[in-house]
Amino acid sequence: MLRCVTQMRITLMGLTSAALLMTAFAGQALAVEVQEVVSDGGITAWLIEDHLNPLLTMDFTFKGAGAATDPSGKTGLANMVSGLIDEGAGAMDSQTFRTEMEDRSISISFDAGRDDFGGSMVTLTRERDTAIDLLRLSLSEPRFDDEAVERIRSQVIGGLKRSENDPGDIASRAFFKSIFGDHAYANSVSGTIETVKSLNANDFRTFVRNAMARDNLVIGVAGDITAAELGPLLDEAFGSLPAKSDLPTIPDVTPKFGGIEVITQDIPQSQAIWGQKGISRKAPDFYAAYVMNYILGGGGFSSRLTEEVREKRGLAYGVYSYLADMDKAEMMMGGVATRNDAVGQSLSIIGQQWQKMKDKGVTQQELDNAKSYLTGAFPLRFTSLGNLSGMLVGMQMEDLGMDFLDKRNSLVDAVTLDQVNRVAKELLEPEHVTVTVVGKPEGDLSF
Repeated sequence: MLRCVTQMRITLMGLTSAALLMTAFAGQALAVEVQEVVSDGGITAWLIEDHLNPLLTMDFTFKGAGAATDPSGKTGLANMVSGLIDEGAGAMDSQTFRTEMEDRSISISFDAGRDDFGGSMVTLTRERDTAIDLLRLSLSEPRFDDEAVERIRSQVIGGLKRSENDPGDIASRAFFKSIFGDHAYANSVSGTIETVKSLNANDFRTFVRNAMARDNLVIGVAGDITAAELGPLLDEAFGSLPAKSDLPTIPDVTPKFGGIEVITQDIPQSQAIWGQKGISRKAPDFYAAYVMNYILGGGGFSSRLTEEVREKRGLAYGVYSYLADMDKAEMMMGGVATRNDAVGQSLSIIGQQWQKMKDKGVTQQELDNAKSYLTGAFPLRFTSLGNLSGMLVGMQMEDLGMDFLDKRNSLVDAVTLDQVNRVAKELLEPEHVTVTVVGKPEGDLSF
């Protein structure tokens, strides 16, 4: 019997679907129930019902099944599977499978990150049974036909060849190699041309069998469906998966930060990325760090880095920083692209702002402005069902609780000036920042 285990009432000052932008209810508080649904087969999903439009979105993730699990010599495996798994399944070859989706306006897609392997499905309500069946087939009976394999392989290799000359890609690969060394995080999610060429259908089938199981599955659903209707569909889509995954354990790693590396490329504009130690999403001080980063470099035109580098001096079109939380490492990263003759000045200014934030913190006005924006903009994340189902997956992955949507803004509002300034002093380490520059920067470089 289907069990709707928990219902949490959430109040969103804003919108639950894009269509609400057209209605007179856009400014009202909307009550949304986040429900935990457990199917007869024991498959769990979090659900937000929205019956305004005949549309359903489902996001799902297989925890710990990302590119970091790629075997030695087979990097790019998870990424290749993400491009192949919807290229024919069951009795349908690639063309038949994709034609079925297109004719019924169904979208099924997959994606591989370093830590996890995920996917999403979007369908009209009237086509949801077909969509669920196609999803089931792609997960349980992927074909990996030669034609599809070689076509997707060619696309991946083409992308890898282009990335060999892309300064941003070059910088990213070198940066991760610098801080992670021989750890799996140093490998590109897309692999290398050599490893991608070596992958075969047996590799893909082994990945699917070992990585996609019910014990590492996280599901979020939003749209025109009830909890009672969802339960059987969960069993239909995912019930044939193995009960247990069989994935290698990714070892812990401590990134090694510090130093500047220049990779020479004859281009008029250099690309620089940098990073230092970060903070866990589960840390008590996360929201203080989140607000601090918004003020420093995460707030676009309102950030100090944009003000100093772009607005005052016109050195770069964009400059940014962000918090990156991986399963085995946390980082605070940033990037800038600027003329070769302006790289040194730009990095010096960015480093000065890093140090100034550490030494002097932020002002009360900056804090008030940041909290006002971060709390006011939060409901705009829920202007599409896809955002909602994706958020439900993230809430489960990070153990944020079913009441997160209700309490998130209060967590931001609770951040104090003393907390932000203490975290800035403890977290920021301008002397231990790794910088990778690709281009022909002129003059001395320092951060």
